[in-house]
Amino acid sequence: MTGLASVSAEPAYRPSDDEPFMNERQLAYFKAKLIDWKDDILRESKGTVVNLKAETENHPDLVDRASSESDRALELRTRDRQRKLIAKIDEALRRIEDGSYGYCEETGEPISLGRLEARPTATLSVEAQERHERRERVHRDD
Repeated sequence: MTGLASVSAEPAYRPSDDEPFMNERQLAYFKAKLIDWKDDILRESKGTVVNLKAETENHPDLVDRASSESDRALELRTRDRQRKLIAKIDEALRRIEDGSYGYCEETGEPISLGRLEARPTATLSVEAQERHERRERVHRDD
């Protein structure tokens, strides 16, 4: 579980298009959501460290050893992705503090609340993200 649903500010509150965009209530909501998400990731990563230390046993069977090493590599790749996600969460928290959170880095337009709800670290609107992905696809094919 990612912990995104456990927002401590106001559990029943959901940002709405009927209120001013990125008002104090919405900012507090997304800040709490981001902090809870980061805390959950950090809690999981501490468990990984404990598990990796506990699994230092030597497997006499080559298949068991290979399986264990494969599991460990997968776990480390997952933690590396989560480390990068924490950096994005920290950046989103900085944007909340400087007042730029919720606005597209490319166009300056508001990012839809639905997109921010699904991806609180989003920096581009859906349209700008689609343009970015199309450009990436074109350059990748070259």
